[in-house]
Parts: sequence; C-alpha cells; structure tokens
Amino acid sequence: MRLRRYEGNPILKPKPENEWESETVFNPAAVYDHGLFHLLYRAMGKDGISRIGYAVSTDGFNFFRFDKPVFTPKLILEPRGCEDPRVVKIENSYYMTYTAYSEKGMRIGLASTDNFINWQRHRLEWAEMDNKNAALFPEKIAGKYVLLHRPMDKEPMGICVAYSDNLTEWYGHREIMGPGEEGSWDSRKIGAGAPPIRTEKGWLLIYHGVDEDEVYRLGAAIFCLDDPSKLLYRYPEPILEPETYYELRGEVPRVVFACGACEVKDKYYVYYGGADRVVCVATIGKEEILGEDVAISIC
Repeated sequence: MRLRRYEGNPILKPKPENEWESETVFNPAAVYDHGLFHLLYRAMGKDGISRIGYAVSTDGFNFFRFDKPVFTPKLILEPRGCEDPRVVKIENSYYMTYTAYSEKGMRIGLASTDNFINWQRHRLEWAEMDNKNAALFPEKIAGKYVLLHRPMDKEPMGICVAYSDNLTEWYGHREIMGPGEEGSWDSRKIGAGAPPIRTEKGWLLIYHGVDEDEVYRLGAAIFCLDDPSKLLYRYPEPILEPETYYELRGEVPRVVFACGACEVKDKYYVYYGGADRVVCVATIGKEEILGEDVAISIC
C-alpha cells in the first residue's frame, strides 16, 4: 500500500522574486472546506527565518498563492521563525499549531483564524522543554481538546498525547507510540504528520519516521475513536519514501515530511515537503488504506 505521487509535483516551488520565500517552501498544513483546498506552508528566504505562506485551490493540485506571508514571527516569542504548521477546523474556526523557534529552543505555538489572513495567537501553559510536531485532533473527544506532540528531551523520540479543557492548560501527557524496532525504517524517531483524520475504523494518523541513516519516510497508524491514546493498528511498511529527484536532493536530502492531509470524497490528499525545499502532494483511495488488512480492535 503506497501513496501515489501527483505527476505534476512539485506543486509549489521557491519564488526568487519574493524575498521571504526565495529559497525554500515546504512542510504544508492542509484543510479542505467548502470546496476549497487551503495550504499553509513553511517558507524561507536568504535570512533563514521561517514564515507561513498561504495558497488556495479548487482541485488540490493547482494553487494560487499569496505574495506576502500570512503569519510572521514575533520577536519575543519566536525570533528564529515559525515552522511546520498543522491546521484543523474546530467548530467555526481554524486552529494552527506550529513550532515556535526562539532563543530558548523549540516550543509549541497555537493560533486561530476565520479567514487564513488575520490570526490570533493563544497562550499555552506548557513545561519549558524542546517540543515540536504538535497536531490537534479536529474535534473534542469526551469533551476535551486532544493534542499530539513530541518532546525532544529523551531518546528515542516517540509520539505523546495531551489533553485540555480550554486550549491553554494541558495535562495527561504520555507516550502513545514509540519508534520501531532496531533496524526498521522508523527506528530512530517518529512524529505526528498530518492531524488525525476520523474514519470508520479509528483515527488515521499519518506520521513521519526516521531511520539511523536520517532518511525520512511516511507511515500510518490507527487509534481508537473514543480513546485516542489507544493504538489499534500500525502499518508495517512506509506509505511513502524518498525516491524522486525532488525528494532526494534539496536543502535536506532524502526527506518526505507531511504536515497536512485532506479527505475529499473517496480519496485522501497528503501534502508533504520534498527534501525541505518544495511542496508536493500524493493521494490514496480510502478503501485502499482502510482495507481488509487493517486489524480492528475493540476500544
């Protein structure tokens, strides 16, 4: 079971005429709503500071992009950049988690919007530690907000969960999935990719895994709908790995890194960064990824 790359990849490339995105564009968040695909992508210019750009499409492949960033770093919070956004729609607002890069290290940032242009930042009460790969679930579960994240203070690095009643105070932190066995494709570290997608078999999580040779691949797992801390099934093989020139050669070679996925009719669109330089998309049928080989456990 593999994702199928769009033959027109990459769908977004750096724009030399726009200083803020002249060097790299990659790791896009994605959401599909009211017939439109919305991308929020990480972009860098010669100053090496990450900003968030915005692009929109009617077909998921051909995007119109804005010439100015829609989300820029604040000097006090994230002077070194805003990285790797993930976005979900909860009720009537869009919430974006991102990595806030400050002088203190990597921290989790959270902001919301109604239009992808004007943003409001939210304060998170969180332990002072390096942390990233944060992804919100797109709905409350048992009345609580649920967040996946990856603390970077221990090895090997796995995916953790946290809960909140108000999006500010978070508790119940614990690891719910660790790296694979020694020698496997995801043996060194893993992290949440796109925010989880609700399916009839559970929450579908597309994640990235890294091996001892620093190759980034994409994998998939299923978690219980009622208890998202419970892992039901982990696909044994990667669903996408670096193979094409735009995945093998770039700012960081041999990388496919997803931050967004959309469910549209009978298909999933997975948006990812290729070699930390370009934005790409791959698709897979719902029946294919949720087929009979997926083990189903009782939650």
